[in-house]
Amino acid sequence: MKISPFKINIDAAVIDDLHQRLRNTRWPDEIGQDWQYGTDRQWLQSLCQYWLEQYDWRQQEAKLNQFEHFTAEFDDQSLHFIHARSPHAEALPLIMTHGWPGSIVEFSRILPMLTHPEKFGGTAADAFHVVCPSIPGYGFSTAPTRPGFDQKCVAEGHVRLMAELGYERYGAQGGDWGSAISSWTAVLAPKQVCGIHLTLVFAGYPKHLPDPFAGVTDRERRVLSERQKLMTDGTGYQAIQGSRPQTLGYGLHDSPSGLAAWISEKFYFWTDCHGQLENSVSRDELLTNIMLYWVTGTITSSTRLYYESNHVGNNLFEHGRIATPTGCTMFPAELYQPPRSWAEELYNIQHWTEQPAGGHFAALEQPELLAADIRTFFQKIRLLENKARS
Repeated sequence: MKISPFKINIDAAVIDDLHQRLRNTRWPDEIGQDWQYGTDRQWLQSLCQYWLEQYDWRQQEAKLNQFEHFTAEFDDQSLHFIHARSPHAEALPLIMTHGWPGSIVEFSRILPMLTHPEKFGGTAADAFHVVCPSIPGYGFSTAPTRPGFDQKCVAEGHVRLMAELGYERYGAQGGDWGSAISSWTAVLAPKQVCGIHLTLVFAGYPKHLPDPFAGVTDRERRVLSERQKLMTDGTGYQAIQGSRPQTLGYGLHDSPSGLAAWISEKFYFWTDCHGQLENSVSRDELLTNIMLYWVTGTITSSTRLYYESNHVGNNLFEHGRIATPTGCTMFPAELYQPPRSWAEELYNIQHWTEQPAGGHFAALEQPELLAADIRTFFQKIRLLENKARS
């Protein structure tokens, strides 16, 4: 494996082409109330006007380049990652993985809170060395060139990367795809992964139990019902991306306004924004995340992960419950929130937090809450590790 420094530097011609396409957007008609049929046209037109006239990519590019970026070359892949090292000698290595339609942009604010916790309400003993890869086919990681590259394959690459970086014992954290990939990392490298921390828990209805709702609280029932209603109307994208991602890709790859509409809708409905997206995520943060798909041309390859995961058939829980100590934090606007008892059927739950605010993109929406919860969970893991060594 060859690891090389990397710097984000998008050619000016790419930005010029983007601006020309935004100027030439052909807008569709619209009926119904705001966001009733999907992304609101007036809101999107305002966002695209801001994107064209006020958004400063070079400024955002410079902010991202404040972190140390690298690429790891192995097999037929070039895996991009941020390596945010802490100055504290006893820092715990932690690999954090984003999801769709997110990117490493999600971690921009939380990284300093993890590498320098003493500046954000923690102590030096809470510090992490953080590795944030771009999933293959997302952002600056090259797209897989063969069918069948699913979540497990992503995790295999992460295990190899952490070994190459010299990290023999580390934690894993993620939400969305990052949750599944972090879980796979624990399954593939149980001796290396000391704990996993998740913001989205894939724990469905446990049919094997005589009474799956035994021990489920009234609040958990209510939340589960509310989330299921949301998912009924809000997960059509999974069916499309999981069956015909190439067809979808032609439009999203060619039209910046179309790409912004597709991604922004998810941010609007999945964040804790109370009907105003900017309450949770700023325009610059949203557009920088969208830009990583646009400037790299990876929206089609990113959606293929749904197809591969639907068709490959690897089972995360094939060998039963994951024994790795697991921490979960539930943000109120998260897409799916299973009862704790259901999660405990699949994971070794050692930590469970119900947060007062936040949604699917927790690291962007509530970085302070998420960082504090990650630190609290891994404090327990560090104690266990220290006891095991003594």
